Amino acid sequence: MKRKYWVILAMLFVVPGLMLTASCAKKVVKPEAAVSKTDDSAKKAPEAPAVTDDSAKSAALAAREKFQKQDVNFAFDSSVLDSTAQAILKDKAGWLKQNTDAATTIEGHCDERGTVAYNIALGERRAEAAKAFLVNSGIPAAKMTTISYGKEKPLDPGHNEQAWAKNRRAHFVLK
Repeated sequence: MKRKYWVILAMLFVVPGLMLTASCAKKVVKPEAAVSKTDDSAKKAPEAPAVTDDSAKSAALAAREKFQKQDVNFAFDSSVLDSTAQAILKDKAGWLKQNTDAATTIEGHCDERGTVAYNIALGERRAEAAKAFLVNSGIPAAKMTTISYGKEKPLDPGHNEQAWAKNRRAHFVLK
């Protein structure tokens, strides 16, 4: 009995002690290459990649903004993708293939005509049509979610055909 007591007592102190002393792997810091102040070619070399990095970052940022700002528009009372919508979705599929870590929410929107329930269902069909096209283009379905806002979030608050045409859309938001 006494031996069992000591084993339990030792386990109460040894196991937590081992857990506290275990550590995570240390982050390895790579040393930067030393640049000689007298070597002119070494001074110029780091500047060229910095300019390329800036232009690459700005190009990547512009492509990301284009992905989010370019909506897929639909005809009245339809969730069919026309040739313009398919071309936009092909561009979006290309961007998603290049940015494999990106995930997106596809929002389905409608114009103000029709009931709330009908427009929610139509918005869902529009978002699902865009998602199905992207899945058929090779984008994993797990990277995309859909939501329908129906007529609740119009892009253009006007009450004419031009405003309604802008509001019938699938909008993409990166997560």
